[in-house]
Amino acid sequence: MKRAVCPGSFDPITYGHLDIITRASSHFEQVVVAVLENRTKSSLFSVAERIEMIRETTSNLPNVVVDSWSGLLVDYCKSNSIQAIVKGLRAVSDFDYELQMAQVNLQGSGVETMFMATAPAHSFLSSSLVKELAHYGGDVSTMVPASVNEALKLRVAGK
Repeated sequence: MKRAVCPGSFDPITYGHLDIITRASSHFEQVVVAVLENRTKSSLFSVAERIEMIRETTSNLPNVVVDSWSGLLVDYCKSNSIQAIVKGLRAVSDFDYELQMAQVNLQGSGVETMFMATAPAHSFLSSSLVKELAHYGGDVSTMVPASVNEALKLRVAGK
């Protein structure tokens, strides 16, 4: 079975993320969306909340599963028999960093990285931008699914 992982913090998941996950799901038998547990980064949503949002917004994709991980992604790939990492690229600046990571991952473990260009409609999106806009009451309804938009509204209202 050809399996791939789409890793990230997904805090929160955006239409840009969903674009990459959906497109990857048409190329692999199974796609694991792996939510990063990063102790050094403060997140708006807990890992459990992010996993639930992703499960809800990918429920129409039967070959997509959601998990979490901490540590080295290549170790996660090895222990879960995952052959490829799928990363979305928004701009050249993304490529500079992701290329280095892909080369280290390949050299250290043999795990391939596949890059997908983000659809132009989503090329400006980032979770950080969405959170910043939502924090100041901006409309992010065209950037995230409706359920995520509602969760954002509730979370920033409570802060």
